[in-house]
Amino acid sequence: MAYLVGALLALAVGRLGTVVGLDRDRAFYPTIMIVIAFYYILFAVIGGSGDALLIEAAVAAVFLAAALVGFKYSLWLVVAALAAHGILDVFHGQLIANPGVPAWWPAFCSAYDGAAAGYLAYLQLRM
Repeated sequence: MAYLVGALLALAVGRLGTVVGLDRDRAFYPTIMIVIAFYYILFAVIGGSGDALLIEAAVAAVFLAAALVGFKYSLWLVVAALAAHGILDVFHGQLIANPGVPAWWPAFCSAYDGAAAGYLAYLQLRM
């Protein structure tokens, strides 16, 4: 269920951004990438783990940089960052011990990230 909800929500947000015109601004998808990357920091705070907080902040900094560079130069980098974050979600529990992450989050987030990356790639190919 988490996979289905994540994918459908990403497509709904993407389509809404297109219909309303929010994605006419190059900042729309980089902003989404930044927010996505920072959720694991929130979970580290919720879980009360300082170690997880430091690791998650370092990981989020990489995705933040990708989003900012992608915003300035090519949204294809944002597509790649979203896809990479989706892959990270699949392996997150094996790589980083973060007690605040809900059990359903990696499935939801990986589906969201993958669908968002796919939708943005579709938009880029249409240009």
